[in-house]
Amino acid sequence: ALERGDWVICDRFIDSTRAYQGGAGGLSDVDIMTLHRIGSEGLLSDRTLVLKLDTIEASSRAESRDGGKTDRFALQNSEYHQRVADSFEDMALKEPGRFRLISASGNPNDVTAQLIAALDDLL
Repeated sequence: ALERGDWVICDRFIDSTRAYQGGAGGLSDVDIMTLHRIGSEGLLSDRTLVLKLDTIEASSRAESRDGGKTDRFALQNSEYHQRVADSFEDMALKEPGRFRLISASGNPNDVTAQLIAALDDLL
């Protein structure tokens, strides 16, 4: 699809790996990016949209959405989730042209409008 020039949208890619396994999980960013250069030829997204939400609110939403079902990430403590959030914010500060931080605390229509606006320069 990329070779054809088509858009590809992912809900997880290397930046998520860097935040979850790197910043929160303790793996080195250098090691993660070295493996990424081997496995994905260093491909990076043109834009990474990071939805920001207070960890307590995020946990409450996930619990109500998933009917109380949990996965291994949901079982992590609040400090882990804060490290993930901090990792995304750190990447955004270092690569402001590629990242956009979006507040997810509004209603769905407002959040969607922010997401679309964060892509304006690519459209």
